Amino acid sequence: MKQYLLSVYQPDGPTPAPEVLEPIMKNLAALNEEIQEAGAWVFAAGLHPPESATVLRASGDELLVTDGPFTEGKEHLGGFTVIQVDDLDEALDWARKLARILAPLSIEVRPFAS
Repeated sequence: MKQYLLSVYQPDGPTPAPEVLEPIMKNLAALNEEIQEAGAWVFAAGLHPPESATVLRASGDELLVTDGPFTEGKEHLGGFTVIQVDDLDEALDWARKLARILAPLSIEVRPFAS
């Protein structure tokens, strides 16, 4: 079994209104339950906005600590799901379901290095 990271990328900006977000979160909870029942669930979480990040960068003996995201961009990592499945095709099946729930957000599928 291989582990895959399903990354959810979302545009910068305010959180959607409750009437938009609540049905999405309900459908996401149902998908998470389906993944768990299938035995593919490892872990999932949403993240705070990118401005809540702290970045550390070492250079020789110096350590620079800065507030905010590592990179400036129009999108950021908003959340992720880690699954354990037989192969990429199975990972893509779960990612398709996630993409349909979170449309128009992008879902990136990457295997963990072994």
